[in-house]
Amino acid sequence: MSLSMLDGKLLAWSALFVVSQGNIARLLGPAAPKVLEVQTAWSEQRYRQILASMDDAEIARFRSHYFPDFVHPAIYAIALRAGARSLAAKTPLSHAATTALAVAPVVSAGGDYIENIVGLMLMDNREQITDTVVRATTVVSTVKWILAIGSLTYLTQGFLRVWAKALLR
Repeated sequence: MSLSMLDGKLLAWSALFVVSQGNIARLLGPAAPKVLEVQTAWSEQRYRQILASMDDAEIARFRSHYFPDFVHPAIYAIALRAGARSLAAKTPLSHAATTALAVAPVVSAGGDYIENIVGLMLMDNREQITDTVVRATTVVSTVKWILAIGSLTYLTQGFLRVWAKALLR
C-alpha cells in the first residue's frame, strides 16, 4: 500500500501536532499536571486551591503555555480532519461517521479556545472564579476531550482495520 496525498497531509499535520504538543509540554515543565487539574476542577474552591498550589515559576510556566495553545487546537483539528479524509478514501464510512469526523474536531478545538480564554482571564481576575464559571468551563473541557479522543479512537480503529486487510492480501 502506497501513501496517497491525503496520507501525506495526515502525516504532516500529525507530526506538527506532536511538535506543538511537545512544545507545550516543554513550556509547562513541572506545571503540566496542573493543566488537567484545572480542566477538571468542579468547584471554585478546588480551582483556587490548584492556582494557590503553584509558585511564581509554575504560574509563569502555566501562563506561557496558553499562547502556543491558541494555535494547537487548530493543528489537532486539521490533523483529525485529514485523518478522516484519508480513512474515507480507503474504506466506506457512513454518512453519520463522516459528519461526526468533520464536526467533532472543530467543536473540540472551539472548546479548547473557550477553555484557554477563560483560563487566562481567571489567572488575572481571580475574583471572577465562581462555581458557575468553573463548572461551565469544566463541562466544555470534558466535551472537548471526549470529542478529540473519540475522533482519534474512531480513526485509529478504522486505520487498523484497513491495515490489517492490506496485510492479509
